[in-house]
Amino acid sequence: MTIYLTSNPRRNFALLLALWLVITTGAMGGMHPTHAQKAMVVTVHTLATDAGVEVMRQGGNAIDAAVATGFALAVVHPQAGNIGGGGFMLIRMADGKFHFLDYREKAPAAATVDMYWDKQGNVVPGLSTLGYKAIGVPGSVAGMVTAEKKWGKLGLQKVIAPAIRLARDGFPLPWEDVRSFQNKRLADFPEARRIFQRDGNFYQAGEVFKQPELARTLERIAANPDDFYHGELAKQIAAAIQKGGGIVTAQDLAHYEVKEREPVHGTYRGYDVYSAPPPSSGGVALIEILNMLEKFDLASLGVDSAEAMHLTIEAYRRAFMDRADFMGDPDFAKVPVAQLIDKNYANSWRESINPDRASISKDLRRPSGTFNDLDKVARAAAPESTQTTHYSVVDQDGNAVSVTTTLNGPFGAKVMAGDLGFLLNNEMDDFAAKVGVPNMYGLIQGPANSVGANKRPLSAMTPTIVTKDDKLVLVLGSPGGPTIITTVANVLMGVIDYGLDIQQAVDSPRFHNQWLPDRTGIEAKRFSPDTIRMLEQKGQTLRVGDPTSDKADRDPDWGDAECIMIDPKTGERLGGHDERRGSYGKAAGF
Repeated sequence: MTIYLTSNPRRNFALLLALWLVITTGAMGGMHPTHAQKAMVVTVHTLATDAGVEVMRQGGNAIDAAVATGFALAVVHPQAGNIGGGGFMLIRMADGKFHFLDYREKAPAAATVDMYWDKQGNVVPGLSTLGYKAIGVPGSVAGMVTAEKKWGKLGLQKVIAPAIRLARDGFPLPWEDVRSFQNKRLADFPEARRIFQRDGNFYQAGEVFKQPELARTLERIAANPDDFYHGELAKQIAAAIQKGGGIVTAQDLAHYEVKEREPVHGTYRGYDVYSAPPPSSGGVALIEILNMLEKFDLASLGVDSAEAMHLTIEAYRRAFMDRADFMGDPDFAKVPVAQLIDKNYANSWRESINPDRASISKDLRRPSGTFNDLDKVARAAAPESTQTTHYSVVDQDGNAVSVTTTLNGPFGAKVMAGDLGFLLNNEMDDFAAKVGVPNMYGLIQGPANSVGANKRPLSAMTPTIVTKDDKLVLVLGSPGGPTIITTVANVLMGVIDYGLDIQQAVDSPRFHNQWLPDRTGIEAKRFSPDTIRMLEQKGQTLRVGDPTSDKADRDPDWGDAECIMIDPKTGERLGGHDERRGSYGKAAGF
């Protein structure tokens, strides 16, 4: 690779920094997008990717593939793939119409604001994270069934067939699964210990993992999906939860409904950005960030230069402050979406950014005349779960689907739905167990996100689709709790601002600031020492590793972006698979 220097010192610095990025990340040194002429699926697990491709080869569209992939992930990626959790699905049809399905978990009808407190009003550690009382009403089955019924072509039985086959016949376990199956908390619950740990006789890499109980449950869903919410299956799920001390009832399952919502929409440098609306904070925060950065010439500063990173960090800081104060379930709280994504509001916020000096989070004040009537609430530094999974699909007709789904914590609440073969979520921890008290990971929690009957907890999931001139450009998303928002922003800006291809953008170094705690996380060994030094000189507090954890270096890499780009010249589908958390996923198509 040859680098030609110019007479412009800033340009030379950007070129040399790009060369350093190539050497340290491999972003341009052998890692290239996966190319496909017609269709593409990108997921965290190769067998889930294959399931999506399989149904499109059978004549299915992107929605068929997304549903097939979702059910397959419930089998091959039980850490986060699920039928016992929930998620969000953003769809763009080939005719340009958008649809957004909210199948986020709900609090049971018996949930109360103080359900995780002791008699003294203190939060009981672990009560909202582990065991049956942590479970919210699952929405994944309802969401995927709704998508298939409304926009799929093949029908549920055909698209769920790959998942049934994988559960019945089994699949060889990769090393990553072998290690994660040894989770100590799984051993606390007999059914989970039996299925994932063989009662202490742990699986070894390459062994075939069969799940006959899950296969039978999937067959029942395929035959009659309504059974999961209104029939015998619902009764069995509720009975298992109540036997363990949980409060989800058959009536809660019967009353669950998928919400079709309007995706949030913004523009960035001539591109249209569509993303998740509340109860996700992701789309609103993403568009706020982009609005603040739009008038900065990031491209001239250079990818991952200290100057560009500083400005981006400051935009992250302000958007996450707004997330803390305003976000919640729109069916229970007034969320000022239009005001937050307004460009004039972003312009006012931008004026408070000092290009030479970092802001102090606790001293930040919104621009004069904006939201000054907000009642201030007790705040806590509290990140939400990082154990989520994202996948992206584009078909030969140009339909596109971006899906992010979660059990919340790794393996959810660590408990099974009786002998039905699937794990249940611990999504109740994404509420504020008590305003001003951190949840198990740490993001800011205000009263709009307090526990309440039938509410949906706040999320950072950010399934996103980008178009230009009504043509599909990007399908984006990632797991990672609060870092989802900044990961999607980093990938999007990598393509639009810095001219990277989708694999380069996925591979590029990530950084994250969420207002509180007042620090910026950076991925280990991915940024030049000079960049770090210059940021620190601007007053930025940097920390290598997971920015949401109090344990340094707990997770030096984060996120798992699984993204697709459409080549504007050829129309090829370009898949960008993220190998940060293992190499068992892939992008594939035809």
